[in-house]
Amino acid sequence: MAAAVVEVASVGHFEELLQKSAKSLLVVHFWAPWAPQCSQMNDVMAELAKVHPEVTFIKLEAEAIPEVSEKYEIISVPTFLFFKNSQKIDRLDGAHAPELTKRVQRHASNTSFPAAPNSTPKEDITARLKKLISAAPCMLFMKGSPQEPQCGFSRQILDILNKHKIKYSSFDILSDEEVRQALKTFSNWPTYPQLYINGELVGGLDIVKELEASGELNTMCPKAQSLEDRLKALINKDPVILFMKGNKQMPKCGFSRQILEILSSTGVQYATFDILEDEEVRQGLKTYSNWPTYPQLYVKGELIGGLDIIKELKESGELVSSLKGEH
Repeated sequence: MAAAVVEVASVGHFEELLQKSAKSLLVVHFWAPWAPQCSQMNDVMAELAKVHPEVTFIKLEAEAIPEVSEKYEIISVPTFLFFKNSQKIDRLDGAHAPELTKRVQRHASNTSFPAAPNSTPKEDITARLKKLISAAPCMLFMKGSPQEPQCGFSRQILDILNKHKIKYSSFDILSDEEVRQALKTFSNWPTYPQLYINGELVGGLDIVKELEASGELNTMCPKAQSLEDRLKALINKDPVILFMKGNKQMPKCGFSRQILEILSSTGVQYATFDILEDEEVRQGLKTYSNWPTYPQLYVKGELIGGLDIIKELKESGELVSSLKGEH
C-alpha cells in the first residue's frame, strides 16, 4: 500500500511521528510554500512514498514550526533530514532529486522492518474511513489533487465547487490503495470522485451536477471565506491584536521584539498573530491596510501602525489610552 506524505502540524505532531517511526526510516522535508523548488521536491517525495511504503515521509514548513527548524539548524529550504531509531543519521541540503532518491534507497535497504500482518483488521480501516470522511465539513475523494486532478470527472467536480466558492478539503485516492478500495465498499459507491458533506455521502459528479442545477448545492456546502472577510475577522478577533513575525514567546525579528516589550510594559492585554505561518494573510494584510511592513498593531479593528508610531504614542503618553480605544 502506498502511503501519502504526512504534513506536520506542530512540534508535538513532529515528536509523535518521530516516536512512531522509531523502528523504520523517517524522511523529513523542511520546506516553504514560497519556494518553487520545494513544491517540486514535495512531488518527488510523493513518488518516493509510492515506491517505499515502508518509509515514513513527512513535510514540515520550516518557518511555521521554528522550534524544530532551529533545533536541527535548518538555515535554507529545501533541506532533508533522515532519522532511524528517532536519531538523525543523514542530511541533504538543496533540491537534488536523484541524490534524494539514492539516499532513500540506501537507508531504506539498511533498515529492518517488522513483518507486516497478513491483513488489516476491518475495524481499523472502517475507523480510518469514518475519520477521513469527517475530516472537513465538505470532503472530496478524488483522483489527484485540486492543483493537479488526474481524471476528467475530478476536474469537472472541482470546477463546480470552485465556481460556487465552496470550501472543501480533498483526499487523493491514488495515494492510498487501501482507502481507494475500502471506501467503495464502505459507502456502496463504486466510482470516484465521491463528495461527502458532514460525514454523509452526497454522491459523484452526476449528483453534484443535479444539485447545482436545482440550486441545492449552495445551501448544502459551507462557503469559502473571501480573503477580505477573513482579514476583517482576524483584526476584530481581539480588542488589541499585533500582527508580527513570530509570537510572544519567540519573536522572529527585532522590530517585533521591540514592540512586544513596549506593549507588555503597559499592562494592557493583547493577542498576536504570526504572519510567518500564513502567507495569504502576510501579503493580503499589506494591501488591505495599505501598510507595507510588519509588525502592525490593531485596536478594535482599526490599524494603529507599526513600531515607530507605537514609540511616538509611548513618548507622548497616549499609548495606554490608544490601546483602550479611547482616542
